[in-house]
Amino acid sequence: MRIARVLGTATGPVKDPPLTGHTLLVVEPVDATGIAVGPHEVVTDTVGAGVGDWVLVAGGSGARQPERTRGIATDASAVVILEELKLGGTTTYRSGDR
Repeated sequence: MRIARVLGTATGPVKDPPLTGHTLLVVEPVDATGIAVGPHEVVTDTVGAGVGDWVLVAGGSGARQPERTRGIATDASAVVILEELKLGGTTTYRSGDR
C-alpha cells in the first residue's frame, strides 16, 4: 500500500457499468511527511474519503479485494482513511491538523 492525499474527484457520464455508483478520487502520492512523491492518479474510493484526507491506496489485485470493488475495472483503491501517522514515535500526520 502507499500513502496518498485526496485532491478531488473524477467523473464521467459513460463508464463500464460495474463502476456505476463508485466515486473516483484524484490522489497525489505522498511520503510520510506529506511531500509529493509521484504523479496524480485516479483511484476507486471504498471508504468515503474526501478532499484533504490522507488515504492508503491498495494497488493491483489488492485493489479488487474489498467487497465494493470485486469484479470492477480498477487497479488502485483507497482502502483506509488515515487518522494518524507516526514514524519512530513522532507524529507526522494527524487528521484535522492540516
